[in-house]
Amino acid sequence: MELVFEEFGNPQHPPLIILHGFFASARNWRTVAEKLATQFHVYVLDQRNHGASFHHPTMDYPTMAADLLAFIEQQELTKVSLLGHSMGGKVAMWFALNHPSFVDKLIIADIAPVSYTHCFDATIGALNSLPLAQISNRKQADEHLATAIAELSYRQFLLQNLVLVDGAYQWRVNLDIFQRAAPAIIAFPDTDGLAPFMGNALLIAGEQSNYVQVEDLKPLFPHATLSIVKNAGHWLHVQQPAVFITRVADFLMQD
Repeated sequence: MELVFEEFGNPQHPPLIILHGFFASARNWRTVAEKLATQFHVYVLDQRNHGASFHHPTMDYPTMAADLLAFIEQQELTKVSLLGHSMGGKVAMWFALNHPSFVDKLIIADIAPVSYTHCFDATIGALNSLPLAQISNRKQADEHLATAIAELSYRQFLLQNLVLVDGAYQWRVNLDIFQRAAPAIIAFPDTDGLAPFMGNALLIAGEQSNYVQVEDLKPLFPHATLSIVKNAGHWLHVQQPAVFITRVADFLMQD
């Protein structure tokens, strides 16, 4: 089962793979990819159970890292740089820890290799409660979700997974799979016995986000540097795209 992906830039340029977060897809990263494609050959993946890629009941970091390895081998790439946000950042970190020879530079956007305590139950419950048979447009869907999900930008992000098929709305993602997989997505696998990743790594964090503490990163990524983006939270690549892209590009262009 192969991942669906979008591709930008000259194949002669150094390869960069972008990995999206939970509930996202490659389409959320097109603007970033297009900007970075002036200097890099950018692949943006739809990870399993997201976007147009295949659905599978197993969704955890070892499995998604295995998907990434299969993709790299299918594309006949020998060394790549990785940019991962949130869930995608955890996939990238797990991959770098287990397959360091494939990784040139590692960029993690607003996530750490730790298990968090928040949960997605309320979000998934709200999406499951949407009366799809009664919805005739996206505005109705947005209004229905507004009580449970107050933040407009987050609702609109989630509603990108609502698609019209043969005149009826349905979820592009399998919410039952997401419900079962959410604990694994919030967590991070046991790293006992794994050597630290000794390559170059950049952690970009939103100033208004509380997902990242630098001390969580250093034991596993001792050469990581931390870059804080002001006036941004967890969705820093959306809230401050120009700053985000500049910092990513500058790091990737360093010798």
